[in-house]
Amino acid sequence: MDDQNPDIPSLSYRDSGVDISAGDELVNRIKPLVKRTHRPGVIGGLGGFGALFELPIHRFKQPILVSGTDGVGTKLTLAGMMNRHDTIGIDLVAMCVNDIIVAGAEPLYFLDYFASGKLHVEQAEAVIKGITDGCLQAGCALSGGETAELPGMYDDGDYDLAGFAVGVVEKDQMLSPSNVSRGDVILGLESSGPHSNGYSLIRKIIALHQPDLHQPFLSQSTNSSNPALGDALMEPTRIYVKSILALLAETRVSALCHVTGGGLLENLPRVLPTGVNARITLSNWPMTDIFKWLQEKGNIEQNELFRTFNCGIGMIVCLPETQVDQAVDVLSQEGEKVHILGQIERAAINLTNLQWLYLPRGEGDC
Repeated sequence: MDDQNPDIPSLSYRDSGVDISAGDELVNRIKPLVKRTHRPGVIGGLGGFGALFELPIHRFKQPILVSGTDGVGTKLTLAGMMNRHDTIGIDLVAMCVNDIIVAGAEPLYFLDYFASGKLHVEQAEAVIKGITDGCLQAGCALSGGETAELPGMYDDGDYDLAGFAVGVVEKDQMLSPSNVSRGDVILGLESSGPHSNGYSLIRKIIALHQPDLHQPFLSQSTNSSNPALGDALMEPTRIYVKSILALLAETRVSALCHVTGGGLLENLPRVLPTGVNARITLSNWPMTDIFKWLQEKGNIEQNELFRTFNCGIGMIVCLPETQVDQAVDVLSQEGEKVHILGQIERAAINLTNLQWLYLPRGEGDC
């Protein structure tokens, strides 16, 4: 090795903005949190180069692995504005596991990616605690992840998140559009708020009106409580996994739909076969206050509202009419608020393979 040049100061990785010691401290802090999510199948612990999980083949004849990946989007910016980082990890898990449950898959394990401009251990610990809380709600293990410190790419205090979930389903029990039939009833499970979608528009509305995020956002509320605007917007995404697994064990479900980016208008058609439409009556569920506030303050047209936000429905269940009463009972026992939204009908017109939604209000459709 060449001798050091005395004219150049000796540099370390920390001088470039990366603190390996902080990363080591974070790993030690989160080990007890991760241990809480342990479930059968987990092999080893944190620190390996890859996460190991034993597939429960004894429970399946033809196991199919279902995987999903997602992030939290610009809800992270709101978390920074509120300096609230302990629930955003729940959102991360929810966005992934709610997607894979749509195929009927039980989530097995989860991995996260946390990238920041400068690693603040307490901030990162709060985020990862939220991730473990979400994993507990979903019944899956946090089996690994990656923490990256990227000075120059993110500002100090900023971070980004990505998540990866893997689940399993019996091949002959997978849900697909082919299971949906004319006459099926459409059930809607209430959301906990905007979940993790539409936050670029939400932040645009906040920037326009400059509301106090720490004050109640309604002068009068139809609910018993009137939360602060920031609390309503930071409410974590509801995780439907355990409720849906209970439903699948007790009833015959045709299809599931996670109402995520694109709202009802873009997502429900994804689980419909060619030749049918979903007819949904808007008055069949209550539009919650936070969506009314967003629509009013943003002067958002109704069609735009329904293709941006979930508008109070976070998960949709399509199933035969004979299964409705039992399904409502099961879901209600699991703590879900369930509404009958409408029914699957024969399509009058079919252009290409695109499906559409009828959303009637009053005498006309919107």
